[in-house]
Amino acid sequence: MSKTILITGATSGFGKAIATRFAQQGYTICITGRRADRLAEIKHELENTYAVNVITLTFDVRDNRQVEKAMASLKEQVQTIDILVNNAGLASGLSTIDEGNLDDWEVMIDTNVKGLLYVTRQIAPMMRSQAHGHIINIGSTAGKQVYKNGNVYCATKFAVDALTQAMRIDLLTYGIKVTAINPGMAETEFSLVRFKGDEERAKGMYAGVRALQAEDIADIAWFCASLPPHVCINDLTVTCLTQASSNYAIKEAERVKPNHE
Repeated sequence: MSKTILITGATSGFGKAIATRFAQQGYTICITGRRADRLAEIKHELENTYAVNVITLTFDVRDNRQVEKAMASLKEQVQTIDILVNNAGLASGLSTIDEGNLDDWEVMIDTNVKGLLYVTRQIAPMMRSQAHGHIINIGSTAGKQVYKNGNVYCATKFAVDALTQAMRIDLLTYGIKVTAINPGMAETEFSLVRFKGDEERAKGMYAGVRALQAEDIADIAWFCASLPPHVCINDLTVTCLTQASSNYAIKEAERVKPNHE
């Protein structure tokens, strides 16, 4: 019987790449998101390319009633959830705390923290009854070090870091692995969402940088999930070569090149 993975926020970026990586390994793929058309496209692509079963669930993780309804539907379709990837998350705006937009704050807190909790609350008991499972929370270097104007976004990712540690403790007795993957600068829709569709500003964030790609994080998620049963990676932070932390990065052109003279 194939294993099953549930991935939130899977219509693009890390979520879509993780779905593809695990489809390559024959997993039953459960993908969620708010964009039904995108989910349908991914379902068609994965089922036709890898001959796997793909279940799509269209809902907003910020709404607990929608989460409960979607998870009840999922439990009728699958017997077990072997892996949960809490990937749904976003940044909205980039301003100082005194000029912050309250709507931006609400959407980040509701998505990045409460959404993660709502989904986990539904799936963790299922894993507990199985006496196995693996929860992978997609955090950020912003949850390790605060950067200028990152205030509330950073706070939500610090919360993800704390919740991951708490989950690992709370679920230890049940043989459930809990892993945090904390990417740095990554070239996905992240900046486009943060800047509310401003493509030029979003592209400027990656100018001159060979940033992480969604597939890099998917490979890491697969590595963490494919380790022996007695091995659990608790926390992993990954950046591109030219980024050292949230506050320190250089352009590719600034790298010292080999001297072949």
